[in-house]
Amino acid sequence: MASSLPDNPSLERLRSDARTLQRGAIAGDAKALQTVRRYHPRSDIALGSGRFRLHDAQLTVARGYGFSGWPALVGYLAVAEELAVDPSGITEDELAAADRFCSLSSLRYDHSDAPPRWQAAAELIESNPDVPQHHVWAAASAADPAALTSHLEARPDLATTPGGPFGWVPLLYLCYSRVPLPRNKDDVLAAAVVLLDAGADPDSGYLWRAMATPFTALTGVFGEGEQGPGRQPRHPFALALAVLLLQHGAHPVDQQTLYNRMFRADDSHLELLFRHGLADAGPSLWERRLGEAMETRAQMWQRQIDWAAEHGFADRLALLARHGIDIGHADLVEPEFPDDPNVRDGDGATPLHHAAWSGDLNLMRRLLEAGADPTLVDHRYGTTPLGWAQHAYQTEAAAYLGSWQTRTL
Repeated sequence: MASSLPDNPSLERLRSDARTLQRGAIAGDAKALQTVRRYHPRSDIALGSGRFRLHDAQLTVARGYGFSGWPALVGYLAVAEELAVDPSGITEDELAAADRFCSLSSLRYDHSDAPPRWQAAAELIESNPDVPQHHVWAAASAADPAALTSHLEARPDLATTPGGPFGWVPLLYLCYSRVPLPRNKDDVLAAAVVLLDAGADPDSGYLWRAMATPFTALTGVFGEGEQGPGRQPRHPFALALAVLLLQHGAHPVDQQTLYNRMFRADDSHLELLFRHGLADAGPSLWERRLGEAMETRAQMWQRQIDWAAEHGFADRLALLARHGIDIGHADLVEPEFPDDPNVRDGDGATPLHHAAWSGDLNLMRRLLEAGADPTLVDHRYGTTPLGWAQHAYQTEAAAYLGSWQTRTL
């Protein structure tokens, strides 16, 4: 069962929550009693003893977060303490040039991900061309095979040494880097091979804010996510780099990749991972290490099936079924063109807002031709579809909306 812990969980905070629950249950607080009855496997006994004990409160808290018991929760937090990284916690202005370059270059999976950051990294290295020589993590962010070779000849152990602003191993900086440098596919693959040949683990990863789904090297390569491909793009050479990692032993079951890439209809990531054993691969290093904190394979597939069905991704459902995934009686929702192109959702956004966010030019064209008003603003952010496209760095969508409005003035 996947855990549902909050970001950056604290053991002391969870202990405090258990003590608060214990006091509430003893005092007869209705909310506390409801929580105990919902999550404690023997709530009648625990509550009927006359004194609700702390270990029962801890068991309740642990099971509420998806763990079998308090020891399993504490064990996960011990692992997470070693592997967790919160990229948002880095104060870049205080970093030396090489660390700042690494931070600016990398997908952080927070609100700051956007092309201007990566351009700032490119400008930094243009002003300080020796940055890749400063340390191995900067050389990896720059995908500089010569600089990497130099660092590893001096210290071979650096290939597996955490460092840089996020405490990552070098391979992660390479895979999460989006800095626009004049590197071709051969340069990037050569840099990755230098690290892999020196012992870098193709299954390297970290726990984003201690979340129990690892962000691996493959996750970084495949990219995308909730903020869309404009702000969280794939690596420029994603396919070739992913193949290289898989050929060197990266495990094909990468839960965070499947989540990040499920929002759009493209299935190229699934097709590649299926070719490398996604359907029936045994437990990964991460599944063995994190145990019950990670989602099960059944949960992983059900989320893929549900999203595909709810968003009309018939090709994805067929792909899953061809590879032996039981899609059950998935109820495919066929996309419907709205009767009113200016209908608003609960936040006041129109279909044109959502089409602009996703960069769906064909749908935008149909909506506009059907009478969608591009000047309408949503209620949550107070901006037009053009503003949504610009925020998502959907440059083609923004250009199309801009030209449409110019034509209609």
